[in-house]
Amino acid sequence: MELRQLRYFVRVVEAGSIGRAAMSLGMVTSALSQQISRLEGELATRLLQRSASGVVPTDAGLAFFRQAQLALRHADDAIQAAQQARLAGHVSVGLPSTTAAILGAPFVQAMNQRYPDIRLHLVEALSGHLADMLNGRQLDVAIVFHAEAARRWHVTPLLDEPLYLCARRDLPGLPAGPTTRLEEIAGLPLVLPGGRHGLRASVNQAFQQAGHVPRVVAEVDGLALLMDVVQLGYAATIQPGSATARLAPGQLFMARIDEADLFRPNLLASLSEEELSPAALAARLVLADVARTLARDGKWAVTTLHTG
Repeated sequence: MELRQLRYFVRVVEAGSIGRAAMSLGMVTSALSQQISRLEGELATRLLQRSASGVVPTDAGLAFFRQAQLALRHADDAIQAAQQARLAGHVSVGLPSTTAAILGAPFVQAMNQRYPDIRLHLVEALSGHLADMLNGRQLDVAIVFHAEAARRWHVTPLLDEPLYLCARRDLPGLPAGPTTRLEEIAGLPLVLPGGRHGLRASVNQAFQQAGHVPRVVAEVDGLALLMDVVQLGYAATIQPGSATARLAPGQLFMARIDEADLFRPNLLASLSEEELSPAALAARLVLADVARTLARDGKWAVTTLHTG
């Protein structure tokens, strides 16, 4: 099997047609079709389902396609690194919105300073979506809040964040002090992320353990919009301190929720060691280093900082 065969196959799947792929590659359609047939013969399995309208990958073809993409990216990174005689390549990193608000820009700055030839692709999305992207090999590294969906991930606990009640200061029923308990805020109207979000699961579980049900009046799966709704003044939210990183200091009332079991873990997850390129390994190391530095410098409120 040769790298060019992998490139041919990936192009065919992306184009959805051997003819269109051949045109983009500057090849004769019959020659490209022969290459794909030869590849299927070497693997002793059918990779493409052919029809009059084009081709689609079989289950085996889809699995092969994902690994072929990864292999080609590693090969391209190796070529680039050899040509530039220093660490180079491409790495995709996923960050949840709240984490991105505090970690994203410092991480980009640190990568630019340490590895200027590594090209970053940053994705900001819900933790659950990032987990799906890791499982689909669309990301190399990500910060996630739960690892139940892991498929051969490398997972390292990074830090645990306290959670806060956040609201406009004129919302009726707010606690008086800088800390509060769930039983004190059980009657407050809340806007929270939907059920797929890891934070929502933690909040629901904590309320259940405390013998209360949260009064959720709206669900918003997007940090910026969620905080906009909070600033309308008819509902509060429960979020880590990083959720307010893009707001002016003191813009919202904040009370730390004093419950031992209510915190948000930040887990540094990546593809398995053998699947990560040198560029991705470097990015994972820098991401952990920047996160821990922010916590030690008091720029990221944490309950526990994991140093392992």
